[in-house]
Amino acid sequence: MGLGTMVLAATAMLTLYGARTSVAVVNYEDLDSKSRYALDIISREIRQANAVLSYQTNLPVTSFTLTNYAQAAAITLSWDSTAGTVTMAKTGQNTITNLTQCDQWNFGFYQRTPLVTGTNVLFYPATNSAGNLDLSVCKLISMSWKCSRSILGAKINTESVQTAEIVMRNKQ
Repeated sequence: MGLGTMVLAATAMLTLYGARTSVAVVNYEDLDSKSRYALDIISREIRQANAVLSYQTNLPVTSFTLTNYAQAAAITLSWDSTAGTVTMAKTGQNTITNLTQCDQWNFGFYQRTPLVTGTNVLFYPATNSAGNLDLSVCKLISMSWKCSRSILGAKINTESVQTAEIVMRNKQ
């Protein structure tokens, strides 16, 4: 009876471990596909933009606003750290939630001129001669975010990190 109990306990532990691993793989794949889809939508809007109008880095909501003169639209991308969502609001349209369960979202503004050092390509920040942020020279937006989920109440290796540098093609 003792041997049977040990075999049953080992089988239960292996089953639980297998189930947890399967859920982690499914979560990771789902987060990754949703992040890639959000990146496609956000990239399209940034590429079509003409300029960055404004930005906000004060939590709990960080955001930046772009303009697209051809469509006479302003596009605001924002991350609500309390809700864990990245949304896109476009003039005259409903707000779209691009990401959920987003733990972190960062962005930066850069000039298009690259600095090549060996095998690394770096971009100059969009600043003026005094070192202050100058949105008028911004041609490239760098973004990164991290989304995660919990398995059985704990965050266990089910996160997806995305990073992108996107050029505003319509900016002169």
